[in-house]
Amino acid sequence: MEETTRAFRSFGEFYPYYLGEHTDRTCRRLHFVGTTLVIATTIYALATARLAYLLLLPLFGYGFAWVGHFFFEKNKPATFKHPWYSLMGDFVMYKDIWTGRIPL
Repeated sequence: MEETTRAFRSFGEFYPYYLGEHTDRTCRRLHFVGTTLVIATTIYALATARLAYLLLLPLFGYGFAWVGHFFFEKNKPATFKHPWYSLMGDFVMYKDIWTGRIPL
């Protein structure tokens, strides 16, 4: 069974696969920028009650990540087969970058 179509039993089982799909440094950097924009936009939208800004979240979150995958990593984003684990993976990788566990 191909890795991207296999069923993962837990996020702990999925995350090493997710990291293996993010070996290109530029791809990780684009993820980092996109996730930072998602967090900043969410805070701004909620703090100012300008909730329409939340409509930008998919553009920031997916736009930067998909550019990284299609042009630098040269693979399909795991989001297509594992949307929830991929979303979780993005935020865990973001934390791991901030804490120095994964190089930016």
